[in-house]
Amino acid sequence: MKQIPLQQWLAFFGFVLIGASSGAVGVLLPSISSYYSVDKSVLGLLFLTSSVGYFLAAFSTGYLLERLGMRKFLMLGAFTFLLGALTLGLKPPFTVVLATRFLFGFGIALIETGLNAYILTLPRNTSLLNSLHAFFGAGALIGPLIAAALITANWGWNSVYLLLTVLSLPLLLGFAVFFTHQTSEPSPQAEKDPATPSVMGAVLRLPGVWWASLFLLIYVGVEVSLGNWSYSFLVEGRHQQIVLSSWIVSGYWLGLTLGRFTLVAVTERLGIGTIGLITRCIIGTAIGTLVVWFLPSSFFAALGFCWIGFCLGPIYPTTVALMPTIVPSRLISSAVGFLVSSSILGIALFPWLAGILAQQIGISSLLPYSLVLTCFMLLSWW
Repeated sequence: MKQIPLQQWLAFFGFVLIGASSGAVGVLLPSISSYYSVDKSVLGLLFLTSSVGYFLAAFSTGYLLERLGMRKFLMLGAFTFLLGALTLGLKPPFTVVLATRFLFGFGIALIETGLNAYILTLPRNTSLLNSLHAFFGAGALIGPLIAAALITANWGWNSVYLLLTVLSLPLLLGFAVFFTHQTSEPSPQAEKDPATPSVMGAVLRLPGVWWASLFLLIYVGVEVSLGNWSYSFLVEGRHQQIVLSSWIVSGYWLGLTLGRFTLVAVTERLGIGTIGLITRCIIGTAIGTLVVWFLPSSFFAALGFCWIGFCLGPIYPTTVALMPTIVPSRLISSAVGFLVSSSILGIALFPWLAGILAQQIGISSLLPYSLVLTCFMLLSWW
């Protein structure tokens, strides 16, 4: 019984780690661009390759969970993440960086899917999922600050990935030690019959899973486009100081974290259902984007980005928490895996398009672009 809280804390730490890796990317982009002498459109390929890893993970998580069980599944994800971080920390050629981002994305997808599936097995999973993803926001909050500090100290962009390598070691060991009583055991039938068809086929026949994936694909596009390009927008487009810009970006992730910790509890007390919560959050995101766009000052940029993060916060975990209500229990792990991994195609497509627009039109295109995506998100939710 004592292992359950330890597993939850380890899950929270895992999301802090992947959140920090995600949040740091935006601050690292200018340094990576300078080191490899590539422009913004080429930098967008970093998101593309990592998202291909996510996408391929969508079609393997169900099979791997059946064959390995939760403990080995999570260990595989942590090891892949560690290997990817270590390789990036060695500053390999840019072609190797692109290939490593694929590995990195695959590892993160396994960790996210496994921990989401684990939390879904617990009581009060909607609240716990929001807490879990709030820790992602906490990691994304400190990620830009750590990255900016290391770059300012002239330690180089790769030092961030070396730090991630060190921090992923206790995560890997924790999965090995504290997930000995697995929440998902290897399937005996799959072990006896390797030709047993995957449950993914059954998942893909459910329209609700496809609609949820489409919705989260657009959501992730908004979240990551703003999270990763807002630093460049502030420094290059608004000519803000580097340290101030990193703090504003961290304020965005702070808002995301606070939204996940608080909004679900508040709306439950007010009697606002899931549909009302997410609809209001999308509208709030649009309002925050308009504030930053039309009120060009550092104060309103900080306020607006924090508000946008606050509104975006609960959308993803609350949508994932709906899975047990629309899919049979035996398909939940595979459905979550597909939902998490396929939605991350938004990381491949939308930040890449944001980079193309920034290169061709200017970085000021980020806000109208994000507003259009937010409108599409609202339409797909309705």
